[in-house]
Amino acid sequence: MKGLCSLSFSYDVKKELCRLNSDRDRKYSCLYGMLLFCKKFTPESIVFQTENDMVAKLFSSLVDEVVGGQGCVGMTVTEKKNTSSIYVLNVVKREHIENLIYKYRISSRSLIHRIQNENIGNNNVFSFLAGAFLSCGSIMEPIKEYHLEFVVPYKDLMNDLINILNNMGISVKSTERKGNYVIYMKGSETIEDFLTLTGATLSSINLMNIKIYKDIRNKANRIANCDSANIERTLKASENQIKDIEYIINTAGIDYLPDDLISIAELRLEYPEFSLRELGEDLDKPIGRSGVNHRLKKISEIAYELRDSKI
Repeated sequence: MKGLCSLSFSYDVKKELCRLNSDRDRKYSCLYGMLLFCKKFTPESIVFQTENDMVAKLFSSLVDEVVGGQGCVGMTVTEKKNTSSIYVLNVVKREHIENLIYKYRISSRSLIHRIQNENIGNNNVFSFLAGAFLSCGSIMEPIKEYHLEFVVPYKDLMNDLINILNNMGISVKSTERKGNYVIYMKGSETIEDFLTLTGATLSSINLMNIKIYKDIRNKANRIANCDSANIERTLKASENQIKDIEYIINTAGIDYLPDDLISIAELRLEYPEFSLRELGEDLDKPIGRSGVNHRLKKISEIAYELRDSKI
């Protein structure tokens, strides 16, 4: 399955989204999404945190471009035990923070955690959503489960994002978790639509391929389970048929049976694993499954009569 699902599907989605910001307006909208949903966004401090190196580089470059400077963002890297890293980025100077707040028309504290549509525009809403996902979104490995979510620190901000997603035809649900608000979507088609709309088309195709793989695997498992159950039933029935035949032989002898029943009884003793169809095909004069079933039932009835006469 390595060809369909990488070590981190979420990482690959974000890597793809990082490559999409090609013009100034898209970069502006993308950074707006990254800022609104980052770890800390206040008039005094901007802190952005990620485990994706490309997302860290994108945030730093976008801040520099929108502010119109160089080295506006400082970064510290912490190595985790599982060999991954946490990148913590800070907008260094107060004047750069004020510049960003001015550029995004944030005139009061009440607007700093709300989505202002004039900062996005109809043509750039997808870049904004990509930025929001890069900041606080994640996707579970689809080979395990279809689940995409945004972890949002403020309720009003959550509601604003839900409205935008709903207006785009993306159905989502929300819940609270550890003091944060979580917007989530389930179902492969909904997630595929979101990925396609935000520009992560390769990831959307990869998700479709994973879904096809899972469907084929599940179908194969159902067939295997069905075959296993059929084999078990066949062996159980064969066991009972052999008991009846051996009882007749030990009690009255094989010649007690009519000739047509003797041949099927001998075959059943020789081939206990055969299905009814296989038994019928192996007779000198082949018969169908129902014919074999009828003869074995007659043998069972004879065995029952012999047992009953012994009581």
